[in-house]
Amino acid sequence: MSAARGRVGTLAGLASFRSRYRCGLLAAADAGAWGLAIVVATVARRDLDLLDVSWASVAWFAVGAAALQALIGVASGLYRGKRRVGSFDEVALLAVNCASVTLVLLFATLTVGSRPLPLGAVLPAGVIALAVMGGARWAWRRWSEAHLRPDPEQAQRLVVLGAGRAADALLGPMLTDPASPYLPVALLDDDPAKANLRIRGVPVRGGCGDLAWVVAVTGADAVLVAIPSADRDLLGHIHQRAQDADVAVLVLPPISQQFDRPLDAGDVRPLDETDLLGRHTVDTDPDQIAGYLAGKRVLITGAGGSIGSELACQVARFGVARLVLADRDESALADVQLSLWGVGGLDSSDVALCDVRDAQRIDEVIAACQPHVVFHAAALKHVPALEAHPHEAVKTNVYGTAHVLDAARRAGVERFVNVSTDKAADPVNVLGYTKRIAERLTAETAAAADGVFLSVRFGNVLGSRGSVLEVFRVQATQGRPLTVTHPEVTRYFMTVGEAVQLVIQAGVLGDDGEVLVLDMGEPVAIAELAGQVAAEHGDGIEITYSGLRTGEKLHEQLLATGETGRTRHHPLVNHVAAPPLPWRQVDAALGENDGHVISALRHLATAGGGQLAPAVDGGQANGTP
Repeated sequence: MSAARGRVGTLAGLASFRSRYRCGLLAAADAGAWGLAIVVATVARRDLDLLDVSWASVAWFAVGAAALQALIGVASGLYRGKRRVGSFDEVALLAVNCASVTLVLLFATLTVGSRPLPLGAVLPAGVIALAVMGGARWAWRRWSEAHLRPDPEQAQRLVVLGAGRAADALLGPMLTDPASPYLPVALLDDDPAKANLRIRGVPVRGGCGDLAWVVAVTGADAVLVAIPSADRDLLGHIHQRAQDADVAVLVLPPISQQFDRPLDAGDVRPLDETDLLGRHTVDTDPDQIAGYLAGKRVLITGAGGSIGSELACQVARFGVARLVLADRDESALADVQLSLWGVGGLDSSDVALCDVRDAQRIDEVIAACQPHVVFHAAALKHVPALEAHPHEAVKTNVYGTAHVLDAARRAGVERFVNVSTDKAADPVNVLGYTKRIAERLTAETAAAADGVFLSVRFGNVLGSRGSVLEVFRVQATQGRPLTVTHPEVTRYFMTVGEAVQLVIQAGVLGDDGEVLVLDMGEPVAIAELAGQVAAEHGDGIEITYSGLRTGEKLHEQLLATGETGRTRHHPLVNHVAAPPLPWRQVDAALGENDGHVISALRHLATAGGGQLAPAVDGGQANGTP
């Protein structure tokens, strides 16, 4: 490590020296290039007869050309250190300077009666001078970059899969930073047009199928997937090939997490289960999203949670006029505030400490910020906990949603997006019942409100707090058995970033009262996920089966029985009609069945809209307590 630091220090000193004297050295080198070019062009024009050359005239023209090059170079900024040596911009400016000097020399040759130089030697001299100057710069740049490369003994040797823009953006920083932990040694790309391509001197040596051979030839330690749009199928395929070749797999963040900034080596990280299970190729329309978010006031409830905090990060990218974060968890709210704005005091008007159970407080918050768009992500979500405490689920997921809906309707919100779950499709547990009721209340409000009110339904979110992946990792770290409920249980998965990206997109795609169901791909066997986590943590981690718990399904579904999803605007978004459910019927049913709340929830969630009990107020979504 000390050797690496010494090497970096030496190179830093060399860079400082070069920066200080570079302009003068370049000007002197270019002067010498003109002298050489005039001599070579003149001698060639005289058929290599040295005695037929007017050496005095050649000398005067060489001095004049050098002086002109220096004057024009200073005037144009070529010798002011504003461009990287050997860059396209510098070479383009160098060509303009050479052309200018050549035209002046040509004019002088034509106007001097004795013709000190052969007329046919002037233009070739300009071409030769440009070639010598450009070649010297190329050699200088290659020498500099070679000395700035990471130490092959210290850096991890990479085979980079993908020879596109991401690879081009990454190879520069990796190959010109002596402290870089990575040294690219080969590229792989299945595009036949890139078979002989070199990027920054690193060659394309085949396609994905040649990974094992290229690893063996180059002695690579890892393969970097430089394809930010790679989905889980492609990553799984590469992971299998990498395992066969006995190398690690590194990845870049998905497009949805790049936030329009350049990639660098710091973005590279090991492949994990989140990538293998949750990545989808998400193709959203930023212009469409910006059209309904830019310049608008946006409120996010549950902003401290996994979905809410990611919503806040992504919504902030679209130039909103104001973003208000609401949550009852002060610590989580402070964390989001800190990540977005660099402060976490909770004393800003853009954060609201409140509980959706408190109707008066929700009214105050919405009346104060007057949002154009509301994302309602506040909810209780853990199935076993809600089975044990159904009244708590009712207070937050049902009454809390009703409070936010009613306040939003009265405030004239333009768009309201209720975040739901796949457990609302043919629900069998308290979470599913309460979220299905929330979908139906949203549809009921849509009929009475001026804005667009809709719900978005998706499955399990990888990386969210309390998710099965997080539980498995904690158990494995502690050396405990990984607990799976059933050998055949499956679930749908999506990463939090990709789920939120589609939630935002769905906010502009959905119609009034709809439930938008996100396509989660193929369901994943939980036992398979447990096996991957166990393998990651080495031998000795067992997998045990505890049996399905109360309220758990063996397999989840995204669409309920009788629901027909239609894709209208986006291939990953299905549109489903939700039967409205008047609030008065909900309030009456829950109040009358206080001792049998689960049966009341089941009835409300599964019965047809408007068939549960006589509507007290004609079905209007108001009158919440």
